[in-house]
Amino acid sequence: MALTDDVIKELELKANDIRISLIDMLEDAGSGHTAGPLGMADIFTLFYFHILNHDPKDPAWAERDRLILSNGHITPIRYATMAHAGYFPLEELKTLRKFGSRLQGHPERERLPGLENTSGPLGSGLSQAAGMAYGARMDGKKFRTYCFMSDGEQQAGNVWEGAMFAGNNKLSNLTAVIDRNNIQIDGMTENVMPVEPLADKWRAFNWHVIEVDGHNMRAVDDAVNEAKAIFEKPTLIIAHTIPGKGIKEIEFDYTWHGKPPTKEEETKFLKELRTLKGKIEASHND
Repeated sequence: MALTDDVIKELELKANDIRISLIDMLEDAGSGHTAGPLGMADIFTLFYFHILNHDPKDPAWAERDRLILSNGHITPIRYATMAHAGYFPLEELKTLRKFGSRLQGHPERERLPGLENTSGPLGSGLSQAAGMAYGARMDGKKFRTYCFMSDGEQQAGNVWEGAMFAGNNKLSNLTAVIDRNNIQIDGMTENVMPVEPLADKWRAFNWHVIEVDGHNMRAVDDAVNEAKAIFEKPTLIIAHTIPGKGIKEIEFDYTWHGKPPTKEEETKFLKELRTLKGKIEASHND
């Protein structure tokens, strides 16, 4: 499916609907992360509704692309996107972080079909993804492996072990995406523990690096397609995103990294997102 202007409009509207579900489920849970999931809504929507080769009716399909979520704390946006994609009923989103729920605060692979890994401790996802990509090459499989990471996670040493392994083994079937939103739970990344020059570091580990606006779906899609054309190198996409995207009051506010909205805030945020829906439609009708 070509990424036409009409398709982009539908994807942007879908991302807005997913943000609405996200705010609703976080308020109902009374705990969870808000800023990062809002910032990654566009990328998750683009992947699940346009990029990934997958089948919600057959989550264990052997030829599916693998999507590894390394920064498991943003899993509410993955749950919301999966529900909208048809992996499970939208009503189940209300069970987020509830006792016995399949939708735990960090994803657990054996609880919910469609999850490729259990994540929580930051830094482990890239090594998991590199292992899957390496195994696929050994078995002659054509599926691609993607790994989503946070920028604060780049402070974890295990990330660089995975990067070294993937670069050394020339895993061109592996694409990693860093959510470069510049925040972590204690403040701005460059104040807590600087990660720059980020692109140069990854290039030094023999990765092909692309930097994009993480809210520009065409740019992200182009980057993914470029990665497919790169031979003998894994690719890293540094996606510059706005934490809290869609809700002006909390954008770039690191204090929203790890807290949910109150009932009053939910009402206000949902109103803003519903107004944004009209703006998206109008922008594509000009």
